[in-house]
Amino acid sequence: MDQLSRVFAALADPTRRDLVARLTDGDATVGELAAPYEVSVQAVSKHLKVLEQAGLVSRAGATHRSPVHLEAQVFDLATAWLERYRREAERRYQRLDAVLAALTEATGDQTAAPSTITKPSHDDGPLNRETA
Repeated sequence: MDQLSRVFAALADPTRRDLVARLTDGDATVGELAAPYEVSVQAVSKHLKVLEQAGLVSRAGATHRSPVHLEAQVFDLATAWLERYRREAERRYQRLDAVLAALTEATGDQTAAPSTITKPSHDDGPLNRETA
């Protein structure tokens, strides 16, 4: 499995995503990371091991008291991959806008105006569309 696949697999779990989010505030020990969860320190350690294998976190030592550090640069790999597809989606929206504008111009039909279709915002899911 390549690193990008390991990153996405590791982030597929909501507990691991939460651990990553909490580590954005700074390094923490396994015990500190485990405190808010109703699971054992060992269970959190297993989640951290998956994150570590994906390269998302590192530990200075092997004990539970060793700080866990977020390796933020690994997110650059995932960001670059996602950005590539975001740009492609943007090009598709632009082509759709052009087709709708040409259709509106040719037919005079204002219901097909490009302003009625907008690209999703970062907060929208992939199927949500806003209308004007």
